[in-house]
Amino acid sequence: MSFPDLAGKVAVVTGGARGIGYSLATALARAGVRVALLDLLPEVEESAARLASETGARTAAALVDVTDADSVERAFAAVREELGVADLLVTAAGITIWGDSTEVDPGTWAKVVDVNLSGTFYCSQAFARPLRAEGREGSAILISSMSGRVVNVPQHQASYNASKAAVDQLAKSLAVEWAPAIRVNAIAPGYILSDMTRQFTEANPELAADWVSMIPAGRMGVPADLDGLLLLLASSASSYLTGQTLVIDGGYTAI
Repeated sequence: MSFPDLAGKVAVVTGGARGIGYSLATALARAGVRVALLDLLPEVEESAARLASETGARTAAALVDVTDADSVERAFAAVREELGVADLLVTAAGITIWGDSTEVDPGTWAKVVDVNLSGTFYCSQAFARPLRAEGREGSAILISSMSGRVVNVPQHQASYNASKAAVDQLAKSLAVEWAPAIRVNAIAPGYILSDMTRQFTEANPELAADWVSMIPAGRMGVPADLDGLLLLLASSASSYLTGQTLVIDGGYTAI
């Protein structure tokens, strides 16, 4: 895939140290984008160095707690110092915690909502402020989930489902508010083989088989399955597309 208009742009990818975030960052770097990886994991520095080595792209890294607005502002300021104002944002930082909803404690509920929803909002704010101040265009791509529109079985993850449904509405709200200069869309992956899903499937191999049995495509996705849509949303090829949540799930939600 070739998106020449992406060359030289700057992207911030949260949750970029590994998993889906790192994979999406790789796709952008290979398209000529300068990429900053933001993550709470200390390995983010090593990941940025590896990304530069693998793609030849200019990269940066910053430690961030996306649930802390001040931490987010400091991280984005550090990126501006090193790479310039970000044209693109990918919010891949996210967590899920399973549990019977009658037993979920307030701290667990708050943690999931804070990372998935509040963290996405704080990062979107920090991304948009300098663009709006300078009258520049940009594209924010929020990583949601098909769980924002369906209830997965047999896992119980009400906090995750609710937070991702809220991300979809956040994308709509910000898209309308920040139009026409800043486009905001969301990608809603289905079952993707990633660090998040492996923590469950490795402990219960039958779970992955159950998931696959419900996917018309006949397989779980891999992070690279998201690359094409990511690059489309990042580029001017989607200049009239905003406020949408696009599902990539191998047909799971079509049933």
